[in-house]
Amino acid sequence: MRLSLVDSGTRGVDGGVGGRAGDGADMLDSSHDPYGYVLVHFKEDPHGYAERIYVDLTDGDDPTHWMPLSGGEPILTSDIGTTGVRDPHIICNPETGLCYIIATDLRVFGGKSSDGANWYDWSHHGSTSLVIWESNDLVHWRGPRLLDVAKPLHYAAEGEFGCRQVGVDGAVTSPTALQLGMAWACECLWVPDYYPSGHIGGCGAFVMYWSSKVFDADDTEHRSDCVHDTVLWGATTDFTQDTFEYGGMFIDTGGDSIDTTMVQRALSDGGLRTYRITKDNTFGRGIWMDATDERRWWKSDTEWRTIQTNIGDNYSDGHGEEGPAVFADHARGVDRWYLLVDVIPSIGYRPMVSSDLEQGWKPLNSSDFSLAPHTKHGGVLSLNRAQYKRLRDAKWNRAQYA
Repeated sequence: MRLSLVDSGTRGVDGGVGGRAGDGADMLDSSHDPYGYVLVHFKEDPHGYAERIYVDLTDGDDPTHWMPLSGGEPILTSDIGTTGVRDPHIICNPETGLCYIIATDLRVFGGKSSDGANWYDWSHHGSTSLVIWESNDLVHWRGPRLLDVAKPLHYAAEGEFGCRQVGVDGAVTSPTALQLGMAWACECLWVPDYYPSGHIGGCGAFVMYWSSKVFDADDTEHRSDCVHDTVLWGATTDFTQDTFEYGGMFIDTGGDSIDTTMVQRALSDGGLRTYRITKDNTFGRGIWMDATDERRWWKSDTEWRTIQTNIGDNYSDGHGEEGPAVFADHARGVDRWYLLVDVIPSIGYRPMVSSDLEQGWKPLNSSDFSLAPHTKHGGVLSLNRAQYKRLRDAKWNRAQYA
């Protein structure tokens, strides 16, 4: 894998003395001395090449004021797959300190004609791979590489815990490729006890969820129009093909459901409540939120209760909204959550706020809110003070995009 450093001739930042990446010691616990947030996102430009990774940083610890890094230029570009990336998500492994950016492999503007020319082509025949970068300091990024969710080496068990798909001789089998349309808008949550105690490699894993159409196994050319957008789930420890296991259906309303984003909050009884925010494109619910207290929330028999529908419609003004990104305010003693909704086609993110998720969301009506125009579908990561300072002080290599 390539390391994104200026002195290696690839994309990224000037790593300072010797161009070396940090050791990541401060990456293990962002809840210690929390300070600031980072947003990864993409942009659209019908006449240019904007489907790349951009990074914004909060102005101090204020989640309503954002500053573009690298002078507003992209910090990462994909040279694999379709060469475009959209809908990026960012998350860190709390046990290893490694951070990951996961993005949709799609280039709408200026892409290869063989990759399709409209949303029908892309959703039926587009890339089933996710574009992955990884970093131990949020500044120097290794990659990109691909994770193909339609070609799992393992399946999650129908029972309580995930497992490898093995043959009668104990050898790992290679299942037939899944017949999926394009995979897009993948996010994930870290589950510290996904695997049982004693599992080789540890108990924790990322439970992933992404949007795809699902075709019958014998429809290898994806000709059927009797399909719709669903949200699927899988799990991985490091976003490699070797550890990825396919789980199955996560959301199927019978209509088009896309762009799920999730957040969790601790309950007074020691439990955990999971909130799921998804865009409905069929039944008029717009962006809706539901919730569950089930510990293993990704299982197909989980019961979810709807809290709110048509979230963010206040901003649509005849347009639509999609690509929600949710995050919690990390200030101690504060119950506050933020939700960014992407007003399409080109307005970009507008803010929502909640002080009680059980009561839903309302627009953040503040003249002080600042975020660069046309900032589109991405993800937010809470930082600690050391991480914030490293991102703020990095010498971003704008010359690569002159």
